[in-house]
Amino acid sequence: MSDHGVHTDPAALADLSSAAEHEHAAATPSGAVTGYDADRTLRFGVELRRQFRRRRTHLVFGIAGLVPMLLVLAFELGSDSPERESGGFIDLATTSAPNFVVVTLLISGSFLLPMMVALFFGDTVASEASWSSLKYLLAIPVPRLRLLRQKALVAGALSALALTVLPGVALLAGMIWYGADAAISPTGESASFGASLVSLLLAVGYIVVQLSWVAGLAALLSVSTDAPLGAVGGAVLATIISLMLDQVTALGELRAVLPTHHATAWTDVLAAEVDWSAIATGAFTSLCYATAFGVLAARTFSRKDITS
Repeated sequence: MSDHGVHTDPAALADLSSAAEHEHAAATPSGAVTGYDADRTLRFGVELRRQFRRRRTHLVFGIAGLVPMLLVLAFELGSDSPERESGGFIDLATTSAPNFVVVTLLISGSFLLPMMVALFFGDTVASEASWSSLKYLLAIPVPRLRLLRQKALVAGALSALALTVLPGVALLAGMIWYGADAAISPTGESASFGASLVSLLLAVGYIVVQLSWVAGLAALLSVSTDAPLGAVGGAVLATIISLMLDQVTALGELRAVLPTHHATAWTDVLAAEVDWSAIATGAFTSLCYATAFGVLAARTFSRKDITS
């Protein structure tokens, strides 16, 4: 998961250490460099620009924009359903732009969306360790918890943006190919284009919150290993295992504690009368997992012996 040229860029390292660099620095009685301010190290804007320049970021956003176009191509090459306004969500994909967005999210939700979040969060600290630049960041010094927090904030911003870009591109493509018509649900209910946009915004918001558990787990794995691919792959593997276990009906009510059990609860906001129970439960469960993983990540990183 390395991006050669990013971590060795002198300008980037100068930005990261700008708060600690002074031409005439002098030590204070406490041992700190005169003028040093921990709150000015690894600033959000600097780290965000740094991550935006990485090939990994370009790849994720490229995929987010490409997937809707591939789905349009697939539906154009495929045969139309004889009953275009009936059936499940997949059968209704080409009836309107909102329907196309719903299908795009459904198809992407089980693997692509979690993978994008895992890429941003699993690559936070592990990539710096793999480049052997982590110890230099801490030597500036950037406080450990601040480093982890700033990395997580940037990863969260990029993840939320990527999770918004995908349905945004799908909506634009749907409007071009299928028109800005009313959304039709599998039950035959219809909603105006404007009302469906509000529902889709709520759906995307829920997806961002629901995938917070993937972010927390990926961050925990990122501070536990020096291999970015291991952190990313571990989070994706955990998602796949959770999805598999959720299909085992013999587990009964135990499936409710799985982080992916309510992954598709966002479809409830598309109904005429929204039932918020599954959405609230899914959001609460994911936030509990994210909080637990985040605390463990902070604890692990604060005690880790940094050698790279």
